[in-house]
This record gives sequence, C-alpha cells and structure tokens, in this order.
Amino acid sequence: MLKAVKIRLYPNNQQKQLLEQSFGNCRWLWNSCLDLMNKTDNDTGQGLSGYDLKKQIPALKKEYEWLGLMYSQCLQQVCLNLGVAFNNFFERRADYPSFKSKHNKQSIHYPQNVLVSRRLSCHGSSRDTSP
Repeated sequence: MLKAVKIRLYPNNQQKQLLEQSFGNCRWLWNSCLDLMNKTDNDTGQGLSGYDLKKQIPALKKEYEWLGLMYSQCLQQVCLNLGVAFNNFFERRADYPSFKSKHNKQSIHYPQNVLVSRRLSCHGSSRDTSP
C-alpha cells in the first residue's frame, strides 16, 4: 500500500532560505541532467536512464560542493523523475520534458524518513493543526 501525505509548512525566514536552496539545487540538477540527456542523445543516438543519471550524482557533488548540503535521496529522486518523464514521453503519455524555471511551481520529494507529528510545526512554528 502506498501512502502519501500532503502538508503545508509555515517556515521561519531561515527555514525558507533552506527550502529555497533545496528547490534551487533540485531544479539545477534537473536542468543539468536534461541537458546531459539531450547532448548524449544528439551525440550517440541513445539516451540515458534515470539510474544512469543517478550514477553521476557523486561526481557532481565533488564538483559542486553546495549539492552536498542537501539529502542525497532528494537528488536521486530528481534523476528518477526525469527518467520517468522521458519514459512517459516515449510512450506518448506526456510532452517532451522541459527545463525548470525558478518562477514556476517548486516541489521536492523526500522518498523516506520524513517524520510528521501531530503538531505540524516546521521546527518551532507555533501553528497547531489539531482539530
């Protein structure tokens, strides 16, 4: 059984900055991997899978130290999502994947180990979600 939880956070200024950095890192990785897939397809005629892209993350973390500041599973999920986007395109369920913009909807996936308590505070926010 798959379970998903959608929550709304009320972060303070420091937490907003961390979230924006995480969004930016994931967006940069998406755009970088999409560019790599386009170049690989043009050069060799074959694309890369999401798992092939995941293998590139450690090298990118060494080159760009700021990528190491966030959860690696979020970065891995970006690569897998891009692979799924290409599969959907090739099976004619979606358009060709596009580059992400800072001005569009921002999202990030934490595949596991996310703790949601009864009081959905974002590290000290005073909003209570109790009924």
